Amino acid sequence: MKSHLTNFDRRYNYIILAENFYLDDYKEKAVKFYFKALNFPGEAEEDLEILYNIAFIYDEMDKLTEALKAYKEIVKLNPEESGAFYGIATIYERLGNSEKALEYYFKAIEINPKYDRAFFYIANIYDEIGKKEEAIKYYKEVIELKPNDHIAYNNLGSIYEEMKDYNKAYEMVKKSIEINSSYYKALFNMGVIYKKLNKLKSAIEYYNKSIALNKNYPYSFLNKSVIYIEQGKIKKAIQVLTEGIEYNPYAEYLYYNRACCHAKLNENDKAIMDLRKVIVLSPEFIETMKVDEDLKNLYNDERFIEIISRYKKNNLKEK
Repeated sequence: MKSHLTNFDRRYNYIILAENFYLDDYKEKAVKFYFKALNFPGEAEEDLEILYNIAFIYDEMDKLTEALKAYKEIVKLNPEESGAFYGIATIYERLGNSEKALEYYFKAIEINPKYDRAFFYIANIYDEIGKKEEAIKYYKEVIELKPNDHIAYNNLGSIYEEMKDYNKAYEMVKKSIEINSSYYKALFNMGVIYKKLNKLKSAIEYYNKSIALNKNYPYSFLNKSVIYIEQGKIKKAIQVLTEGIEYNPYAEYLYYNRACCHAKLNENDKAIMDLRKVIVLSPEFIETMKVDEDLKNLYNDERFIEIISRYKKNNLKEK
């Protein structure tokens, strides 16, 4: 018996197969059947939807070059697809090409001037490359388009804090917290601002709030410990750092600061244990260790000298 399936039927069947394979987490097969579907005629809108799906799946699989090709195919079919330009930009950003990413984010907002996520990532890139005024400009665009974007407010506040404009920083981060009181980074940044304003009790309060929401963000523990160190409350700082290490066992700077605290208390055995862990996690700390006044009690300790000399030997071998 001959099949009475039309080309449209075949296309539809391949789309269903692709969707099922994707749901079953067989992403390679899903892509394969989406491509098969494209071999049969269909509506242009459906072609775009299939290509978007292919691009998304390749993105999820970290096959960025293939995802880029899929997005560029979309642009060929419809040069007004702002979402495809946005997708291309995100891929270039992940590939570390900020210049190209900006180019395509700008193309996205040229087509769609209300594309708030494109504005957001433009601001983010400008912040990362040190163009703070440009970053401020585009974060303000985000807020204009999306007044409840708590992350944009927080990031804007963080930039103002870096620029030492603590009043503006406070206002932006305060707004972020008003919108979303559960955003741990805004609570952390409020701690940073209060520390800069020398309001240490409030700074600790906000670091604690940040920690309560996300114990896997090591900088809250680090910054909180620094306040106690500066106050001479070394044992208290060690408690904070130890808790931080419990939740962030690969945060080398927590071990390093705890080593410095132990050294201050002449707890040399504990300090050496922490420094050994630091060097395993991040060998570049060796240069800081050699000149850190907080570790001066260890300078003549044979174990400390051995850590330094062993690192030098390993470095020479690598060269």
